[in-house]
Amino acid sequence: MTGVAGRQAGDPGTPGSARGLADTVRRLQQDLDRLRAQEAARTAVDLATGILAERLRCSPDEAAVHLARVAREAGVRVADLAADIAGRPGATVEVRVGAVVRRADEEAPPASGTRPDERWAGPASLPPIRALAAVPDLQQAVDAVFAQTARPLGSTAVAVWQQLPGGGLVLAAHAGIGAAEAESWSRVPPGVDTPAGRVVRSGRALWPEPAGGADGPRTAAVPGTTATRAGDRAVLPLVDGGRCRGALELRWPGPAPALNQSLRRQLHALAELCAGLLGEGAPAAPEAAADQAGPLLDGLLTPGLLLAPVLRDGELVDFRIDQVNAHFRDPLGRRRTALEGTTLLESYPTASATGLFDRLQHAHRTGEPQPAELLHLVFQSGSTPLPATVRIAVAPWGRRLLASWQVETDRSREGDQAALLRQAQRIARVCGFEEHTATGRILWNEGLRELYGLPAEADPVPLARLADHVHPDDAPAVRRLLDSVERRHRTSAAVFRLAQPDGTHRYTRVVVEPVLDEARRVTGVRGAYQDVSSQRWTEVALGATRERLADSEQETAESEQLALRLQQAILPAEPPPLGATGLSAAVRYRPAAKRDRVGGDWYDVLPLPDGQVLLAVGDVAGHGVGAATGMVALRHSLRGLAVTGAGPGRLLEWANTLALREPGQVTATAACALYDPAAGEIRWARAGHLPPILLGADGAHVLPLPHGVLLGAMEDAEYEEYTTRLVSGEVLLLYTDGLVERRDRPVEESVDQLIRAAGAPGADLERYLDRLLEVSPADTDDDTCLIAVRVE
Repeated sequence: MTGVAGRQAGDPGTPGSARGLADTVRRLQQDLDRLRAQEAARTAVDLATGILAERLRCSPDEAAVHLARVAREAGVRVADLAADIAGRPGATVEVRVGAVVRRADEEAPPASGTRPDERWAGPASLPPIRALAAVPDLQQAVDAVFAQTARPLGSTAVAVWQQLPGGGLVLAAHAGIGAAEAESWSRVPPGVDTPAGRVVRSGRALWPEPAGGADGPRTAAVPGTTATRAGDRAVLPLVDGGRCRGALELRWPGPAPALNQSLRRQLHALAELCAGLLGEGAPAAPEAAADQAGPLLDGLLTPGLLLAPVLRDGELVDFRIDQVNAHFRDPLGRRRTALEGTTLLESYPTASATGLFDRLQHAHRTGEPQPAELLHLVFQSGSTPLPATVRIAVAPWGRRLLASWQVETDRSREGDQAALLRQAQRIARVCGFEEHTATGRILWNEGLRELYGLPAEADPVPLARLADHVHPDDAPAVRRLLDSVERRHRTSAAVFRLAQPDGTHRYTRVVVEPVLDEARRVTGVRGAYQDVSSQRWTEVALGATRERLADSEQETAESEQLALRLQQAILPAEPPPLGATGLSAAVRYRPAAKRDRVGGDWYDVLPLPDGQVLLAVGDVAGHGVGAATGMVALRHSLRGLAVTGAGPGRLLEWANTLALREPGQVTATAACALYDPAAGEIRWARAGHLPPILLGADGAHVLPLPHGVLLGAMEDAEYEEYTTRLVSGEVLLLYTDGLVERRDRPVEESVDQLIRAAGAPGADLERYLDRLLEVSPADTDDDTCLIAVRVE
């Protein structure tokens, strides 16, 4: 019996033994399938990471973080997404063995008997982060970070802190921290200052102080450890979807090793992976609750908006306005449908820049409700800034924000504002109105009945009957206005004559805009009337003035044309023949650049009966016909008086007497010279005019200035004469100030510049005068006369 019993107990052929062997075989087969699937998943993740690194031009670690983020956003497992990217079907099992993630080429851990921290022999550098990309559980990820990252860096503890809605922190996962200590710091109330809390609020990482540094985390009592222990800590924010959801903390028992930029980037990548797992494990509003945000928003008694974050590369860049409730009134007067679907920066750029965006960004990043606070914002209507004080409260709703929005008014000043508005309307003669289509109610403010000429008790006139109260000729304009508003839904304006009971009319401008519902149906109209009668009469007066001015301008133009023709008719284009006198001469007249500056410049070259030659130039003050007629009088008087044989000084005395007797008292400058061929001498005098220039073999010389005031300035004026000889080949130049006058320098400097620029006269006097006009430094746009004579 004993043998039979022993045989039955150890005989593999018994039914119990067979079942045990079958169970073992099935378990081993399942383990083999699982290991094969894990190997396929690891291979797919490695291939997908490599593909993303090449396509995105980033490091493998950054590609692994991107792969995990995309998988979370798509709602699929990392291994499945990696298989799709790599084109390797069947990789559907995450890469994990117990609590530690391993690469395919790592040595398998011992079966039992040792703790994970005792059997880990970390590499000299941090392992690739893509080995953690497929870990689906936060605690497993923390264990993996502790084993593969913290231990190689000498860290003895890793903690993940999750932010609570009220602002507190909870220890969501940890490794290397004792159970008692973890229980003591399982929850940190709001307001307790901790490194993790500071990092969550600021969104900036906290790194260990360098060796020998002053006050750093090393000396502070830090949650997650006992109050008597001290050491370095690295705390990184866990940011997911633009919101800081917690912090990743690594702790060292003493000074931490130097963390260069490469290590810090890898730790940031680990924090981003943990942030995604923390977001998945964090309590969030279910889809049904998100769908209920609309009814909740409409149920608020205050204006409100539902805002969704807009992310770019994981960073918050804007908010999308998903919904606006019925109580919301846009400060710029836009409808709800015009706002929903737009972004905050698109709809309120100036208000966002003046504090609105910062307020919402803080609420989104911290996940903490923001109590009502007054913000002084600026809204922009075209080019007009509209300041407003807005009371805003913000609360997270899943991944979105509920914002309560109330524009504040100073009720103590409402009476003053209303009085100020009434005064402004009175001064501008503006009256407002509003009509409701459904009820037929018409609202007029004070002053509109007076504009219509109606008694105070009269009923308001509907806009549809406006054509009955205007001048018959203006009825078509009123009909076009109504058609534009009611059918085309456009804001329109028109000016017409509003009939008064006494038969007169008031010119009135009316602006009308339609009031539309969400289906773009007209539910009413509103607008304003403005009495523009005074403006209209001013326009009429201005029109008459413009007509008179146009007539005056035409007369002026005709007068200027007459002056130019008179001057051109009197001044010959060529001098008379001077062969018998031994002189050759050339003359030029250049009119002013602008016709309204045609002046009284003149010249004259006249052989006299006694054999002498009269040379004269002059410039009558002023422009136009008056100057031209004065020029004619002076030029002809000198021509007539020169035949008497008097000298140039006596001729200018007679010309001065004539100028004083001329209507309008003409004033002018003049230079008068008489050349005697027999003596080879020239006598000359001047009346306030520029001196002649003598050009000879030894250069150019300005002749002396004899005394003489301008013509028409004073009675009994006397004019001094100078005499000089002219030898063969010398050239005498007489000119008016239009050739050399400048506003920025003395005339003498301009004369010197002109003579240097023109050079020697040469054989051709005509070409020499043209060259003088070309290089003239004058800038006064005045007319110019030139005479050049050469002794042959």
